[in-house]
Amino acid sequence: MRGSILVMAKAPVPGQAKTRLAARVGDEAAADLAAAALLDTLDAAAQVWPRGRRVLALAGDLSQALREKSIRRMAADWHVVPQGGGIFAERLVDGHRQAHRLAGGPVVQVGMDTPQAHPDQLRAVSDAAHEHDRPVLGPALDGGWWVLVTTHPHQARVLAGVPMSRADTGRLTAAALADAGHAPVEGPALRDVDEVEDAEAVALEAPGTRFAERWRSLVLLPDAERGSTGATR
Repeated sequence: MRGSILVMAKAPVPGQAKTRLAARVGDEAAADLAAAALLDTLDAAAQVWPRGRRVLALAGDLSQALREKSIRRMAADWHVVPQGGGIFAERLVDGHRQAHRLAGGPVVQVGMDTPQAHPDQLRAVSDAAHEHDRPVLGPALDGGWWVLVTTHPHQARVLAGVPMSRADTGRLTAAALADAGHAPVEGPALRDVDEVEDAEAVALEAPGTRFAERWRSLVLLPDAERGSTGATR
C-alpha cells in the first residue's frame, strides 16, 4: 500500500473527551466511547497500511485515558508523535507535515470520530489521491469533513486559515484548497460522532465495532449509572 495514514487523536480522558456526548451520558461513558472509537480507527487503518506507514498524532495525557493499555498495544507499531501547534487547525497542518516526513504520501488523515470507517474506504481515498495527484476531501454530514488526503505536505497549510467545527468547515476547506491550486477530489461522506443521535446511527451502521458494542451496553443502563461505568484505564 502506497502512502501512509495519519490519525489525529485526543487522549480519551474523562471530562476532556466527547464533551457534547458527556452532557447526555456522563464523562466516563463518553470517554470510553471515544476510546473505543479510537481503537476501531487504529484497527481499520492497520488493515491497510503496514508498519512504518502509520502515524498517530496524539494530544493529551494517555496515562490518564480510559483503555490506556489497549491503546498502547494497538499503537505499538505506529509512529506516535505529539500534536504540534496551538489551535486545532495548526495541529492539523503539523500532523500532515510530520506524517509526510515520517511515512510518506499520500497521507490519509482521519480523526477518532468515525469508528465506522472501513478499510476499503480508507484504501479508496488513498488510491484516488494517487491517481489524480490531488487532495481528497471526504465530507461529514454535519458540514465538516472526516478525511483529508494530501499528496504533498504544503497542501495542508491552507487549513491554518479555515475555521474548524462549523457547519461550513467542509465547504471552506474545499474552497481554500482550490484557491491554492489544489482542488480536491470529493471522497465519500460519513457521519461524525458528536451527539447522542450520531452515536446511535453509527452504532447501527457498524454493529461489529468496539464503539457499537460499547454503545449497546450503555443504552441498556439506567440514566443514573451512565456516568460511572467501570471502564478500565
